[in-house]
Amino acid sequence: MLSKSGARAFFIGGTALCSIAFILLTLDTFKQIPSQTNEHLLTESAIRGKHLFDQSNCMGCHTILGEGAYYAPELTRVFSRRGPEFIEAMLRDPEAMYPGRRRMQQYDFTDQEIADLVAFFEWVDKMDLNGFPADPPLASVGRVARGEGVADARPTVFNQMCVACHSVEGQGGSVGPALDGVGARFERDYLARWLSDPQAVKPGTTMPRLPLSATQLDELTNYLATLEN
Repeated sequence: MLSKSGARAFFIGGTALCSIAFILLTLDTFKQIPSQTNEHLLTESAIRGKHLFDQSNCMGCHTILGEGAYYAPELTRVFSRRGPEFIEAMLRDPEAMYPGRRRMQQYDFTDQEIADLVAFFEWVDKMDLNGFPADPPLASVGRVARGEGVADARPTVFNQMCVACHSVEGQGGSVGPALDGVGARFERDYLARWLSDPQAVKPGTTMPRLPLSATQLDELTNYLATLEN
């Protein structure tokens, strides 16, 4: 049983020790910020993108680094989840990417502003956040078991763009039709023409013209042609 003076000393000493520990931990945290945020990778373009992100009140709908609203998708790992091409297309014309569905405001960003925002998202994506948020589930699905246990690698562009609307074996979005068996229903040439310019193949379709490079188009066409079941 402590005396009053002993209890007072214990309280004061414990408070002092806890305060010192808190200060030291805080200083250590601040010391780690430059390395964990990859401060050396923060370019002028990324800085401009950060200011544009704030000025456009993007956090009024989106969450980033744990702060913001939950009306629209979380953006901390959007660079890994969707890739630069999808982000650029979305920022340039949201309605074209999700006709009649996406309610994102049309900001009419310039090409430079879009590049700055992409640079900002890329910098945020490379931060070491101690596992927050969890790895993007769609981006991590690199191989899908099919047929007799054979595993086919999905192209990165499929995981970043296509799964936003389509699914394969139950994995992906539901805005567009599932792509299981698409390789058996359509010839490779048709798939290539469809991916190159959906409107030219089927005027009025809600499928957007994706910003695909020649390499991405070839990879995606080859992959879809293998989906025969």
